[in-house]
Amino acid sequence: MHIDRLDAAIVTLFTAEPRIGVLEASRRLGIARATVQARLDRLHEGGAITGVVPRLDPSRFGFPVVAFCSLQISQGAGHVEIARKLGEIPEITDLYTVSGESDLMATVVARSNPDLQRVIDTIMATGTVLRSSSVVALRTHFQNRTLPLMNATAAEAGPE
Repeated sequence: MHIDRLDAAIVTLFTAEPRIGVLEASRRLGIARATVQARLDRLHEGGAITGVVPRLDPSRFGFPVVAFCSLQISQGAGHVEIARKLGEIPEITDLYTVSGESDLMATVVARSNPDLQRVIDTIMATGTVLRSSSVVALRTHFQNRTLPLMNATAAEAGPE
């Protein structure tokens, strides 16, 4: 999908102020309301914007521990079925099939280090994970950082 500077400006504005509204965005950007709406619609339909939902911070509601878990799985069970089972564990916030020594990589949140052990035990109890290895995050510097990438892509594209 082609992203230009106007697309990036619209997304940047809505990222900074999610409740701004299309009319106010058009005023601030100095473009027609219909242009803002058409651009947002195109970005949604093209999949560049996948949703407009609140971004939750688990640490703010009792889950300050973040761990990255490499999981080796039973090859006969299949990634889709294992992902379904792991999706039933609410503390798993992200799950990826990966290359390398592990088969899956999961981001896990927990209330404490002992609670992290409980979550890992729950993962192992699915019966489809053969081995896990975890790394605990000590500090988050940034996450979900896609806006700079969109802006860099738009700058490469040149003027609209």
